[in-house]
Amino acid sequence: MFALTSRYRALPTATHRLPDGRTVTYVRRRFLPHPEDLTLLREHVVTAGERADRIAFAELGDAELAWQLADANRADDPHELAVAGRRLRVTLPATPTLLPGALNG
Repeated sequence: MFALTSRYRALPTATHRLPDGRTVTYVRRRFLPHPEDLTLLREHVVTAGERADRIAFAELGDAELAWQLADANRADDPHELAVAGRRLRVTLPATPTLLPGALNG
């Protein structure tokens, strides 16, 4: 249902039956991890003009992993991450995802 690097990939699904008999499958709620419980890989000091997606690409190899930076730094909005001088925690995700290149043998 989701890409291998998606924050939603490991979430369980549930179903709901509508009054007309149709069944709808949905993904259960994702709870945010506690950043202090995540394994720290390194820190990244944001420079002027950097964006969360570019930082994720530089640090994690995939721009779509900006959500992982947000989880690690208690950020609801990616713009919160891109503040020059801010020290960002770069961590492993709470639920393992495949990083770029992981499928290459």
